Amino acid sequence: MVFTGIVEEMGEVLAIDKRAGLEMWDGTKAEGFVLKIGCKMAVQGAYIGCSIAVNGTCLTCTAFDAKTFEVNCAPETLRRTDLGDLKVGSPVNLERSMAANDRNSGHFVQGHVDEAGKILEFKQEGESLWVKIALSDAILPFVVPKGYIAVDGTSLTVCEVNHREKWFNLMLIAHTQQCIVMPKKKVGERVNLEADCLGKYAAAAVGGVAERVSGLEQKLVRTQITAGVGLSLAALCILLLARRG
Repeated sequence: MVFTGIVEEMGEVLAIDKRAGLEMWDGTKAEGFVLKIGCKMAVQGAYIGCSIAVNGTCLTCTAFDAKTFEVNCAPETLRRTDLGDLKVGSPVNLERSMAANDRNSGHFVQGHVDEAGKILEFKQEGESLWVKIALSDAILPFVVPKGYIAVDGTSLTVCEVNHREKWFNLMLIAHTQQCIVMPKKKVGERVNLEADCLGKYAAAAVGGVAERVSGLEQKLVRTQITAGVGLSLAALCILLLARRG
């Protein structure tokens, strides 16, 4: 199950409810964070347990009707995303999970947000809108010029990356500006960031190889040192025997 990063519609937060009576696996009750969102398209084909991306965060639908749906947000979700910043009336990007026979006009978006970045600047150039976003060292290695990144669940192309100042920028065409929430935000507000998952998997695989190569190199160095010490001792013994003779 993945998303495409092509936002289907903008919904609206209708209610934010910190419920104390959510039932746990053992029948006990615990407090939870529930969002109720108004929409048109996101509930088409919905069912209890289906996945809907809200600002790029993959969430499980727990209730729905013809015009609304509800999702629970776990503490980890609130820590890592911008969903805790939402207020009643906030617009949100919505996308249903991709069907197996769908076209993917964006890229593979998991809905597993890496972190919330901060908008640093908006700058207009003709009909296009440039957006500069701050990010941390944790995600910076996976953000590359002309690569993919999901920002609040929108599949976008990275333009520039500044490793020293820890920011990247992107450009929104006029059509995209009308379809997503980012232009409605202000400088200083947060956006959900998810780096291209293929890049993360590749880095993890290469990292494992690099670790093994590093271990072999260290072993080789130790072997060379041991061999060097052995040769030195052998030479010393030969020298001593030669002097006795």
